[in-house]
Order: sequence, then structure tokens, then C-alpha cells
Amino acid sequence: MKDIPISKRLKTVASYIPKGSTLADIGSDHAYLPCYAYFKGLINKAVAGEVNEGPLRSARETIEKYGLSSHITARLGDGLSVIEKGEVNVITIAGMGGELIRHILENGKARLTGETKLILQPNVAESHVRTWLMDEGWTIAEEVILEEDGHIYEIIAADQLEKKAAYSEFELMFGPKLLHQKNDVFLKKWQSELKKRERVLQSLRHASPDNNVAERKNAIEAEMNRIKEVLS
Repeated sequence: MKDIPISKRLKTVASYIPKGSTLADIGSDHAYLPCYAYFKGLINKAVAGEVNEGPLRSARETIEKYGLSSHITARLGDGLSVIEKGEVNVITIAGMGGELIRHILENGKARLTGETKLILQPNVAESHVRTWLMDEGWTIAEEVILEEDGHIYEIIAADQLEKKAAYSEFELMFGPKLLHQKNDVFLKKWQSELKKRERVLQSLRHASPDNNVAERKNAIEAEMNRIKEVLS
């Protein structure tokens, strides 16, 4: 196994790739994830997609360094535009905001098939990703929450099944799989999120009253009540 400088977060993302897959890693940066996945025997081929020239050069340098140019191709393009429909069966998108991941999936959904597996790691706004998945007929197969270097990450693996999933507001916010686990990292995250919302609510109480402020307060209070219920 080659010594690839890959984080615990990306190793965990890779752990959800079925063996023998063809991968597209969107926003691949240094292409560490596809290189690691190849040497672990998880993939046969991969596309490392990047939207900017700088990271694309870094990806190509890594691929060449590990002698994988015949197995991994680095391509310049926006989101899923770097692949053709049916070219890959696993897509990873890691280290971006949830709204950006949703945008990438929405813009590129014509390139997805019923055989595609999505492995997504949003840094924030995970509920935006889950909502898109539900609305587009995807089922969340697995989820994990982990902590690394003081940051907490959630990883969502999704497939398209014949029976479409319908998730509640609680499941979209907290994760249908994570809700059943409620491990220490999950509890730590939501205790922290509750404190953040308490601070925002406190600042809104000092704001000049208007309809927007009232709506924001109501929304935050509703979220706080959900968090308290989950933590109780």
C-alpha cells in the first residue's frame, strides 16, 4: 500500500466505495482519494474532476507521482460535466458546503443513472443535501459522523431504489441513520449547534422588531426545540 497523505475523513469516504467501482471524485484537489481507493483495491478506474487549473495541476502531479495515469484521469470542468452519463458508477463529493453539493447534483443530474452510488461529505448544511436526495428519489443507505482535528464531519451514502424514501423534518436535519446511532460525536455536534442558536436568538432579541426578525426568531426557536428533543 502506497503511503498517500490522506485524512481520516477521506479514508472514511473511501470505505463506502464498493470494490471494483469506477469512480468520479468531484473537487478532487490533489486526487488523494482516487489514488488511495485504487491502491486499496476499491476502484479500477477513476476521474478526478476539478473546476480550476491550479488544483487540476496538483491532481495530475499526484496521479503521475504514483504511476496511475493509465487508471486515473484528471479533467477540468464544472461539477459533473467532467463525466458522461453511465461512465462511472460511484461519485464522491467531499469537503464542500451542502448548498454547493446540492447545486452540483442538480446541475448534473442528467449524468446520473439508477446504478450510480453517491458518497457525499458536506462541511455544512447537510439537510440541503438530504432534501435534494429525497426530492430526486434517492435513499440514504448509510451515514456516519466523525471528528478529526477539532472538526465534525458527516458522510452520506445514497442509492436510487425502486421504493422512494420520505424523510421527516427531524431525519432531514439530523440524518435518518445518525438519529438511531446518537454517538458521542453526534451529541457533541448538536450540543454545540444548540449553543450557536442560543447566541443568535439572543442577538435577535436586541434587534429592531420587524417581520423578518420575527420569522427568523420563530425558525431558530423551532430548530432549538428539535435539537432539545433529540438530545433529551
